[in-house]
Amino acid sequence: MVKKHGQKQRAKARSRRTGAAYASAAAGARHEHTPLPDMAVLEDLPHHSGRELDTELAARLVAACHAQCRPCQKTLARKLRTEQRPTLVALAAAIYGALPTPGFIASATTREWAPLARAGKTDPAAAAAALAAVEEMDDADASDLLEDTLDHWAMVNADPARITETVKVVHDAPPRQRPTDPMDAFREAGVKVFTLDDLDLGDDVDLYHLQPNYGVYVGATNTPDGQDFPMLTLYPETEDAGIEDLERRTDWEHWGLHGMPDMDPRWRLRARIADRSLQGLVHVDADGRDDIELWRASETVSMPDAWWDLLDRAQHVLVVGPSEPAALQDTADEGKLLAVVGRVSFV
Repeated sequence: MVKKHGQKQRAKARSRRTGAAYASAAAGARHEHTPLPDMAVLEDLPHHSGRELDTELAARLVAACHAQCRPCQKTLARKLRTEQRPTLVALAAAIYGALPTPGFIASATTREWAPLARAGKTDPAAAAAALAAVEEMDDADASDLLEDTLDHWAMVNADPARITETVKVVHDAPPRQRPTDPMDAFREAGVKVFTLDDLDLGDDVDLYHLQPNYGVYVGATNTPDGQDFPMLTLYPETEDAGIEDLERRTDWEHWGLHGMPDMDPRWRLRARIADRSLQGLVHVDADGRDDIELWRASETVSMPDAWWDLLDRAQHVLVVGPSEPAALQDTADEGKLLAVVGRVSFV
């Protein structure tokens, strides 16, 4: 009896040490899943606010996901939830900091927390709030967030380069700087320069056709978690439209067709419910007024039912340009493709 009790205690100790479930540990099974990814890259994320991470635990858990070993996942996940909330935050932020939305099947906990992960990429206060929110979760909510997170990590190849690429998507990078205004050279030379912004034309004057204009193609893409997502491709419709104009008028990032670009809720694709048509693509200021208008529909065209339903479900849209759809890859390879995820405003 004492011998059996000792065997059970040693098996339990081995379970705690290796992450193996009790029954497997008792059978002498070794649960060392390989390859073990290098999760040290999680330390580059701002969301753990400088707290110490257990990257070895994270690596073992991700490896168990790749091996589809449920006993190890269960044991390691419990340890992560109860002892290493900062590491849980880093694992989750690496995924949900990159996605424009957490996905339709995510738990309510994850859907509520994901915006903090996205904002935390560039806002230290939001990153700290993301950590605090997870530390305050009860075990059930922390479990929901971790389960959703592991569903994504299970799809990420264990190759270290792929892990690093996943984390780089949400690493705190400085915002892209707008190019220098070409008129600055004239101003520095003492030449008086007038622009549309300098002219007091009043609110009744429509400036749309005095600015570069674009046309649009509708389409769809897939998010990193494999879900369909609506897409809008801008192409130049006037001679002065193009990459230089978009760089001057927007803060969109250069995008290489990998991952998803940042989400900016001030970019709005307006869609009219009555006839399922698109009305325009605009940027609004802090007061909700249009301050940039890139595209305006010249006629009413009802969208295909499947695409409209996708737009309705996602409530967001990926906007890319300037390019023809068939040339997206070439444009991206040349570093001349800009992109943003904007909101859909149904009117």
